[in-house]
Amino acid sequence: MPPKRQLTVRRVRLGTELRRLREATGMKSREAAELLGVDSVQISQIESGVAGVSAERVRRLAAHYACTDEALIDALVTMATDRTRGWWDEYRDQLPAPFMDLPELEHHARFRWDVEFLHVPGLLQTAEYARLLFSYVNPEFPPSDVEQRVDHRMKRRVIIERPDPVPYEALIHEAALRIRVGDRSTARTQLARVLEISEADHVTVRVIPFDLDGFGGAGSAMVYAGGPVPTLDTVVRDGPGGPVYIDTEAQLNRYRTRFRRVQTVSLDPDHSRDFIHRLAKEL
Repeated sequence: MPPKRQLTVRRVRLGTELRRLREATGMKSREAAELLGVDSVQISQIESGVAGVSAERVRRLAAHYACTDEALIDALVTMATDRTRGWWDEYRDQLPAPFMDLPELEHHARFRWDVEFLHVPGLLQTAEYARLLFSYVNPEFPPSDVEQRVDHRMKRRVIIERPDPVPYEALIHEAALRIRVGDRSTARTQLARVLEISEADHVTVRVIPFDLDGFGGAGSAMVYAGGPVPTLDTVVRDGPGGPVYIDTEAQLNRYRTRFRRVQTVSLDPDHSRDFIHRLAKEL
């Protein structure tokens, strides 16, 4: 199968998981190549996400790697064969690659968790709030570029607004709710948006108040996307060069624990809504 031109985080993840299965057996890439009747270069391309792989080959490799997790194998086959062209594809030649990867991850997620300390989570932002953020962070952008990014962010909300929305939980620090990205009117509208969406059955919003003793979790900001099986969960964090995708078992366990620790000290949903109502009245 010829190498694919478009390298995506999803395709790279598929290759990474196949490599992990191979390495768990102690098998060399040369040996895996012999099993498929290809050369080791092709195995390297598959495992790096440069080349695609068929469903049949995924199942053959999994069998040779003695993988008995049928749910994981089925999920890998789906990753290999899915040809979904989502709404984000219209931006592919207009915005950087990270703008394609996150919506694709969200599209396939079974659930979504956010922990935020500085800004309202993107899925809960109003267009004006997002516009001010993009304009501030990238003051050199012309208005058309800003509007393109705002439009993209608003479309990402589909995962919690569509007829079959994903379960979504957001842990938001009081600081993020109090920081005025715009004026008082913008802040009130943004808080009203958070309150509105928090009423949905599939959405949970919890506030992390300033008034907590012994809270050292301010470094726990994350986007956590649940995969079809826990092995395929993904954490996304901001890095100096852009989004960082985290997917090793040890790291995923670490961030699951972090999320639950922050969740434990957060206000429950009803008290969180009351808290946000009070903040809005102060404006």
